[in-house]
Amino acid sequence: MSVVLYLDTSVVLRAVLERGVSPELEQRIGEARVLITSRLALVEAARALLRMRHDAALREEVLADAAREMDSIWARCAIWELTAAVCELAAQVAPQKPLRTLDALHLATYLLARRHLGSDVEMLTADRRLEEAAAAE
Repeated sequence: MSVVLYLDTSVVLRAVLERGVSPELEQRIGEARVLITSRLALVEAARALLRMRHDAALREEVLADAAREMDSIWARCAIWELTAAVCELAAQVAPQKPLRTLDALHLATYLLARRHLGSDVEMLTADRRLEEAAAAE
């Protein structure tokens, strides 16, 4: 098991909004020695909660609990910024994969983290396309 995990937005949202649905993901996040994410994840997650609040998709108490749980995860994360290097790599990464722009930014951040920290950094995502693209890199 990797002790350094890169978290994308999808896995954090799943862990806090669908608690118990993916206990293995929740356990891996809880047991990781080091967590890494992109500044992008904080923005995406905050926007997701705002959309759910606007759409009345979940009760306010559930959203407040989710926001607190996310803040707890973010507090454990090393936040990697959206730098020029991340953006340049995202524009070229996984050319054979149908990645959306934000997923390409996550993948680029993850790849730069691996280059900087070593191959024991593992991508943890709930997005199959991103998982496949990360495995191919």
